[in-house]
Amino acid sequence: MTSRNRLPARLAVLLCALVAAAGCTGADHSATATATATATAASAATATAPRPSAPRPSAPRTTAATPAPAGTWVPTDPALADVCRTRLPAQALDTLGLIARGGPYPYRSDGIVFENRENRLPRKASGYYHEYTVVTPGSADRGARRVVTGGSGEQYWTADHYDSFQEIDVRC
Repeated sequence: MTSRNRLPARLAVLLCALVAAAGCTGADHSATATATATATAASAATATAPRPSAPRPSAPRTTAATPAPAGTWVPTDPALADVCRTRLPAQALDTLGLIARGGPYPYRSDGIVFENRENRLPRKASGYYHEYTVVTPGSADRGARRVVTGGSGEQYWTADHYDSFQEIDVRC
């Protein structure tokens, strides 16, 4: 509930409390109770109803006790930020398409083992991660953008040459 919605609800509850404290009886009392119930219901409705401009919540996290349904994307590391696939630059989507097809890749370094020396991705055995270049328009070399894939199919995006990573959420 936003602060804009809380104020009228609080004022209505306060007004009802004041009227009740003034000693209303009989029909007045039932009107106060109705007003209080209406204000409380309105307050609860605005608290639970999603605002149209609010982002949709992520899917609930799963655990070993409650595994995710088949085909559901689950982040590999809850501490790592994620990014919707559709929010990536077009060149990153091109690279992801090449990875899905198995190449051919524009740079001979594409597909090499990513060592994770910065330890910004979850720790795995050597050879688990592989890196791929994302073309950077206007760059004379490979640029700083990469997609790194994990042996279990997870994909990561970095726009700053491994200084930070976001896990790619394929659901969106």
